[in-house]
Amino acid sequence: MSILTYGENITTSMMSTFERNPIFRSVGYFSMEIGISPHLPTYSGGLGILAGDILKSVADLGVPAVGVTLLYRKGYFRQELTEDGSQVEKPVDWEPEKLLTRLDNRVSVILEGRQIQVRAWGYMYVGHSGYPLPIYFLDTDIDENTPGDRSLTWELYGGDTRYRLCQEMILGVAGLRLLRDLGYNNIKTFHLNEGHAGFISLELTRELGYEDFDKVREEVIFTTHTPVAAGHDYFPYDLISHVVEEHNASALRRMLGGSGVSMTELGLKFSRYVNAVSKKHAEVSRKMFGTDKVDYVTNGVHSATWTCPGFARLYDKYIPAWRNDPSRLIQALQLPDEDVWKAHQAAKMRLFARVLEETGVELDPDILTIGFARRAATYKRADLLFTDVKKLLDVGAGQIQLIFAGKAHPHDLPAKDIIKRIIAISKDIGSAIPMVFMENYNMELAQVLTAGVDVWLNTPIRPREASGTSGMKCVHNGVMNFSVLDGWWIEGWIEDVTGWSIGPVPTEVDLIEYDEKQDAMDLYNKLNEKVIPTYYNKDKSKWIRMMKHTIALNASYFNTHRVVKEYCEKAYGTIFRGH
Repeated sequence: MSILTYGENITTSMMSTFERNPIFRSVGYFSMEIGISPHLPTYSGGLGILAGDILKSVADLGVPAVGVTLLYRKGYFRQELTEDGSQVEKPVDWEPEKLLTRLDNRVSVILEGRQIQVRAWGYMYVGHSGYPLPIYFLDTDIDENTPGDRSLTWELYGGDTRYRLCQEMILGVAGLRLLRDLGYNNIKTFHLNEGHAGFISLELTRELGYEDFDKVREEVIFTTHTPVAAGHDYFPYDLISHVVEEHNASALRRMLGGSGVSMTELGLKFSRYVNAVSKKHAEVSRKMFGTDKVDYVTNGVHSATWTCPGFARLYDKYIPAWRNDPSRLIQALQLPDEDVWKAHQAAKMRLFARVLEETGVELDPDILTIGFARRAATYKRADLLFTDVKKLLDVGAGQIQLIFAGKAHPHDLPAKDIIKRIIAISKDIGSAIPMVFMENYNMELAQVLTAGVDVWLNTPIRPREASGTSGMKCVHNGVMNFSVLDGWWIEGWIEDVTGWSIGPVPTEVDLIEYDEKQDAMDLYNKLNEKVIPTYYNKDKSKWIRMMKHTIALNASYFNTHRVVKEYCEKAYGTIFRGH
């Protein structure tokens, strides 16, 4: 395996050779989206990036797994913003044949009474130790299919409910059939990354003669990722009956009852292990789902992917083997202050060059720079900072500058309005508080942005942030979090040590409304009394000390190497090679 390059796809001939040994794979990881590379636009945001990061750590650690997702020929979308901040969605142009290996294997699935052919493209990610991990991308864009059926794997989270149902049948049913066709008959655990892949359970029942539900349960584990209703797919039985074959529709009625198919309920009922993605999210999920079955494995990020070049060189010099074992980053307290600051300023200048190139705005490297970038969903409250613009100006004029980024779902009009509002405000107050909104937030921009800002802002409505991972990317680069206490930050937060909290210590486990102005006022007060004074302290000693603590206490834990090890111990029943 010495000819393999870390992180690269392998050649067609090598892939064919490798596929002769599928018997060694014991875990099948299914996800609606997988973000493995900036060049593969098969993800929309945190869920897909997390899936990609987990699979990278799986390869680094030598876990015998295989990944399955869909091939999105038009990607999620490429975001463009008009002068007034209106979001325009453009298809992503990419050529799978240049990045993936097209396989000869084909399977079929019957939808709406038609037999739809499904093929796969392969990508072999090579871990740091040289261990290869196959990922398969399912594709219906085949000559034998009708034009409408060919488009079923074109768009991620596009179309209507029927389109989504067809996609999820392809992922769960055709995905499992494809693995069988490739010879993966020894998989002991099918890991459903969110409910989208839940129809694996349906296909497993077919393999077992529609009788042994307990055996199906023993082969599946399920990770739930959100308490927000929009994240839980539901298909009424009249739609199920229209799309799905009758024997499968009848099986689903026997499996779930009720008036339709909740993909979350399917995951909960037919899995031997269920986990949320943070301790708080587990508490919320237990209350929401009415079960104490929900464990938790708090998310992480792939350390080598999200550490910028300057900090990577610093770690290579002072913390050898951190790539293999990110827990060693706990040694970051011993890093020289001067080297830490130089690495940060280099990342900051790289970001500012990108901002100048794309927006024409020249930011000041000596000014405290706050970043906010994530999906523009309303519950994430990208505009909380502007609750009282006068108060913000009183606190931040001449003291801070702001960088925003994030896409709104094409059908989410309130989220689009938030983007427009932020851009409008940037024009009003830009002379006092420089602001930019970066277009088309993706993996590549995220790598630059999460490393180059001074502080990462996160302001979700509690307790709707199941985990969040953008702030975890930041901590690998010594960037502190300034966040509402929700998701992972409850576990990572030590006030004035790893960052700062916004709002009260959370007690909610229900998705209740509360006075959001309290969060805004606390944000202004902390910004004025803690964040700004600490940054502008003459010798920067406390700021750099906090940077080193956020690496040592947060990055050493909130990484996907730890996540994968937890899954191996709690859910997979397998071992990792520990390279």
